[in-house]
Amino acid sequence: MLILGIESSCDETGLALYDTEQGLLAHALHSQIDMHAAYGGVVPELASRDHIRRALPLTQHVLEKAGKSLADVDGIAYTQGPGLSGALLVGTSIAESLAFSLNVPTIGVHHLEGHLLAPLLEPNPPAFPFVALLVSGGHTQLMRVSAIGDYELLGDTLDDAAGEAFDKTAKLLGLSYPGGPAVSKLASLGQPGTYQLPRPMLNSADLNFSFSGLKTAVLTLVNQHNHTLDDAARANIAHEFQEAVTEVLTKKCMNALHKTGLKQLIVSGGVGANARLRERLNMAAKRRQYQVHYPRLEFCTDNGAMIAFAGAMRMQHAKQTDHSFTVRPRWDLAELTKP
Repeated sequence: MLILGIESSCDETGLALYDTEQGLLAHALHSQIDMHAAYGGVVPELASRDHIRRALPLTQHVLEKAGKSLADVDGIAYTQGPGLSGALLVGTSIAESLAFSLNVPTIGVHHLEGHLLAPLLEPNPPAFPFVALLVSGGHTQLMRVSAIGDYELLGDTLDDAAGEAFDKTAKLLGLSYPGGPAVSKLASLGQPGTYQLPRPMLNSADLNFSFSGLKTAVLTLVNQHNHTLDDAARANIAHEFQEAVTEVLTKKCMNALHKTGLKQLIVSGGVGANARLRERLNMAAKRRQYQVHYPRLEFCTDNGAMIAFAGAMRMQHAKQTDHSFTVRPRWDLAELTKP
């Protein structure tokens, strides 16, 4: 089957073509970062309007890149949720309209399942079962993944997600949007040991996370400088903040592998692109003889390839629809079932 995937859950428009025999044929992505940067965050109405402008040209682009036409498409997968309702409606309505005109089936994909399965697109994918760390601006969760649709929540954030803490810290330090890459870049210039920040829930008996207190500790440090925060101090705070987040994430991942008895970890989501996190995870896993799998950097953020792949895995078992549709801005991953 040749599956067209459409991702439009937030501020990136992603299109891809995945063939169940040949693999990923083509993908394209348009990021709205420059448009939203002026506002310091995503403006939902602007995001929706930009998806409208980009989706069809990107569809044509991936078809041409793969040497295919719409007539070759056997099914269409789209992000049904969670995400911004207006943005989701754009991708969903385009997918269902195209499918109706082509007389092919559709399937709504859970955005987080797309991220969860993204490492399976790589040349040396992990085998089930494995532990998954979903770490992004909206989610920080540890899951046991036994099969597609068979997910057990091991740990969750009690307040801010890791990516959200990065964004808030970036704002406190006067950095640009998006916060994660900006903090990481600044952290590389910092001196270790200059400041001490807490490692929330580092030694808790469970696998949950909490990053709100860490953000508050950064605010306290910034306020102590009485508006005289120089470049060196900002870099040192960024360095210590990144060390705190990555230390907590690494230890919780190792604890999850130990508790489950599994040997493989996959890391997905935007924060999964953080170089320091990857370094710490790789070092910790090597010491314990675990394996860590990541999607390529371009598939850490939202993209159409992960939606096309997840859709392809479920399409063969999906029920035929009448192309009526709804979106699910809030959608618990635990509600999913096996295909």
